[in-house]
Amino acid sequence: MTALERYQRLETGGLWRAGSDDQRRNVTVTFGEATLVISDKAGRALSHWSLPAVTRANPGERPALYTPGDDGGETLEIDDDDMIAAVETIQRVVTRSGPHPGRLRVMGVLTSVALVAAVAVLWLPGALREHTLGVVPQVKRSEIGTALFEELQRGAGGACGGAAGQVVLEALAERLKIPEIHVALASPRKAVLLPGGTAMIDRSVVEDYEDPAVAAGFLLAETQRAEDPLSGLLRFAGTRAAFRLLTTGELPQEVIRRYAERLLAEPTPLPQTDLLLATFAAAGVPSSPFAYALDVSGESVLPLIEADPLRDRTPPPVLNDGDWVRLQQICEE
Repeated sequence: MTALERYQRLETGGLWRAGSDDQRRNVTVTFGEATLVISDKAGRALSHWSLPAVTRANPGERPALYTPGDDGGETLEIDDDDMIAAVETIQRVVTRSGPHPGRLRVMGVLTSVALVAAVAVLWLPGALREHTLGVVPQVKRSEIGTALFEELQRGAGGACGGAAGQVVLEALAERLKIPEIHVALASPRKAVLLPGGTAMIDRSVVEDYEDPAVAAGFLLAETQRAEDPLSGLLRFAGTRAAFRLLTTGELPQEVIRRYAERLLAEPTPLPQTDLLLATFAAAGVPSSPFAYALDVSGESVLPLIEADPLRDRTPPPVLNDGDWVRLQQICEE
């Protein structure tokens, strides 16, 4: 077993003090990607220490007393053998990468870089993303979704804003249990779901079909894609941006802009058929109109037609005829 494998997901308790005038408090210490993550009992991150900068103030004594390498008075006491060994492994590597002559100096630097890179690749991306997804509140998700929607409009020709159509969109959103729906003037994607629950559909979805079940189908399919919309954004953004969101509550606007471009350009494979059928059944929406919108021949979407959960029933319409006509005119008002 390598050192990295041994210390993966290592966690222990400790005593942390934010400053020289503060009281010590019990915390959870997690060995992260080149950082020590210090959290309270509720799992909220209190501080992040760069492992290469961590300094031990009492070598050879127990419990081990560490500082983050600055003069702010912040300290951390740890009495767990494995955690101490993990921290000091990093410190030994950093020491080797210091100002040693010739070949030893080069090897020390390379070892340090390799270890930090290995930690980053093996540990942080997935763990940090999952932790961030778990702690970002709905309000912040909605803010990110709004910022992303504003960027999407640049590539989708803006949003249609007819007042009568907006009223119908609100009714459709309530019918499908989607927080908010917008219609784009010229989106390359038929539908997209954003962090916070806001959805965007292209005007062709409402203008080119006679049955509102088609628009409902594109929206329902989008809600059932396998990945949390924020997770996709964080995976694209990378570790640094995810860490910034976790610690400051903000994402770089440039990252949001580039992700909007990718969303409009990337293909959108359908969720699994069984999941789609269950979703249509729960929403009381027939799947056949959506299937024929995807393939007018029906050949490639035959399961969605033959197993339509409402095939032998007459469900209430997604929208009445008058509302559907008003929605079809939302981009003309």
